[in-house]
Amino acid sequence: MNNTKQISPEDSIDESNLDFSPSSVRKRYNDERIKNWDYVADQLGTLSKIRNYYHSRLQEVYKLSIPEGARILDLGCGNGDLLASLNSSFGIGVDFSGGMIELARTSHPELEFYQQDVQTLDLKEKFEYIILSDLVNDVEDVQTVFEIVKKHSDSNTRIILNFYSHLWSLPMSLAQGLGWATRTLPQNWLSVTDVSGLMDLAGLEPIRTTKEVLWPVRTPFIDSLFNRYLVRLWPLKYLALTNFMMARVKPENTQVDESLSVSIVCAARNEEGHIEEIIERTPELGRYTELIFVEGNSTDDTYNKIEKEIAKNPDRDLSLYKQTGTGKGDAVRCGFQHAKGDILMILDADMTVPPEDLRRFYNAIASGNGEYINGVRLVYPMEEEAMRFLNILGNKFFSFAFSWLLGQSIKDCLCGTKVLTRENYLRIAENRSYFGDFDPFGDFDLIFGAAKINLKFIDLPIRYKERRYGETNIDRWSHGWLLLKMVVFAARRIKFV
Repeated sequence: MNNTKQISPEDSIDESNLDFSPSSVRKRYNDERIKNWDYVADQLGTLSKIRNYYHSRLQEVYKLSIPEGARILDLGCGNGDLLASLNSSFGIGVDFSGGMIELARTSHPELEFYQQDVQTLDLKEKFEYIILSDLVNDVEDVQTVFEIVKKHSDSNTRIILNFYSHLWSLPMSLAQGLGWATRTLPQNWLSVTDVSGLMDLAGLEPIRTTKEVLWPVRTPFIDSLFNRYLVRLWPLKYLALTNFMMARVKPENTQVDESLSVSIVCAARNEEGHIEEIIERTPELGRYTELIFVEGNSTDDTYNKIEKEIAKNPDRDLSLYKQTGTGKGDAVRCGFQHAKGDILMILDADMTVPPEDLRRFYNAIASGNGEYINGVRLVYPMEEEAMRFLNILGNKFFSFAFSWLLGQSIKDCLCGTKVLTRENYLRIAENRSYFGDFDPFGDFDLIFGAAKINLKFIDLPIRYKERRYGETNIDRWSHGWLLLKMVVFAARRIKFV
């Protein structure tokens, strides 16, 4: 019997001199791709307007999330056009293609560009924003890239990436064959779940995900219709070319920091009967707690009652301000203007949210688990007369609408109890002009603003209580109509852009 092993042509290849260490495998992988992207760099001058449109649309989406003047690191920067479009105060682009880096340096001399493998990068610097546009589809080790991203991030850094949807693998191959798309080598076809899992392993966590670009070619009227509107709608959004993800560094130490100070703002209009109990039941939190009352336009004796209770409690840090404008939003902004604490809280004076629950809000933000803590009244059973049936339906509708608008869950957008850091509130105030001073309630000024600066939302359920004194200041019909107009406004400024 002949026991000689039959050798196939594949087996006959002499691989004895090949080094299969991770670094060598990565080098061979990168060398192949460097050659491809150097070729693409040589051809960029002849790219058609069809291929350029996709990248111009990406620039528009990135501009929505990144303010001008930020410190930005662009990994896989290509020719540097995306980084340049963001008007950074300090921008660094990194790419392993020498051809791309040469183009970037020539076109954008005001920025810094480095030819280097992003998987071994160590700049010894932190950045406000790190972007990875069409990068994770092409690198040898995505998890390592995310670990490098983490090294260049702190707790305030926002990581933004976009990557191709696997549904477009065949259309992209056809487009490349016709010369309509940039030539690429075999790609990593990753789902949102895949990327989220790799982020988790690297110590990152997603904040929100959106779908972008249904029509990747410039076509008058059609490209705007598809890429601004139809891509936001079910089920068409699942056909989008690219997934956008916003992420941050996952908190490693979730111990509650008790060294932070707290300012609680309580807008009080016709709430005379609740003032004494508010002071008595509001807990001391962190290093110290100040309770700020803002009274405006009351027809009862609320202002004088607050003055008397402040005099009776000299051991508490209590203060009172007279509102000059109208509406709860104006009152909250007045209180925040005078607040000195590291953490800012809103407590409604109607006592429908127990003041004792503020401890849980403090824990949620002082542990780093969330950056914008939003009270939710729609999870636990309410007291019988706490909220009328039509109000419950309206709240559920608007919560659904705003979750869709913001791209992350917010189960009760109308709950008055909201918590954020003073630092983040000041950032929201600086960007208020984007939305304008349109919100008499103050809720949406904060919600929209927090979404615009990419804060991590946390929904915190509370048990909603029945008001025991006075009457609600909310008119379900007029205020409901105003809320509906605000949804439309937000859609134009946040969603359909």
